[in-house]
Amino acid sequence: MDLFVFVNEERCCLIARLDNLGKGATGAAVENMNIHLGIEEGAGLPAG
Repeated sequence: MDLFVFVNEERCCLIARLDNLGKGATGAAVENMNIHLGIEEGAGLPAG
């Protein structure tokens, strides 16, 4: 997670950035492995 804070005399701006690319790539890898092994595609992945 990245956190950015910008401040001047008139205002303060706080920005948070969360990169979930790694998590998405991991989920895709598990799905592909499951397909390759002939088991249910979502096995081993959290529901939701």
